[in-house]
Amino acid sequence: MANTVFNGTDLLLKVASTDGSEANIGHTTSCSLSLSVDLPEATTKDSSGFQEVIAGVKSGEISFDGLVDYTDSQNAAELNDFLLNRTKLFFEFGTSETGDQLISGAGFLSSLEMSAEMESPVTYSGSITITGTITTATN
Repeated sequence: MANTVFNGTDLLLKVASTDGSEANIGHTTSCSLSLSVDLPEATTKDSSGFQEVIAGVKSGEISFDGLVDYTDSQNAAELNDFLLNRTKLFFEFGTSETGDQLISGAGFLSSLEMSAEMESPVTYSGSITITGTITTATN
């Protein structure tokens, strides 16, 4: 269990088209999870001139970057197929350490980019827009 600040290398993003068979996206160099909640205004004449809001729709997005290696089980070519086929993905976002938090859910690839500069590794980046409920568990 990470009971202190831990190395970002330990935080993994796993995806699959079948729930329960998630595998690491190969050669990722970064991944991030962004959650938000819509806050519709609920101000009335009884609000004493102060804005009031209520908690509305929750949403999330996962972004990732990596290096292209077509021998990875979850590689840039497979991600490309997921996007082109509009495949719903199941994801796990967390470490493999016992006792650490694991965030999981489903979503769709909303973007995928592959880039190649001269004399540099080929890279990829993408985003998953989360759909439905997000769950948290402990490894």
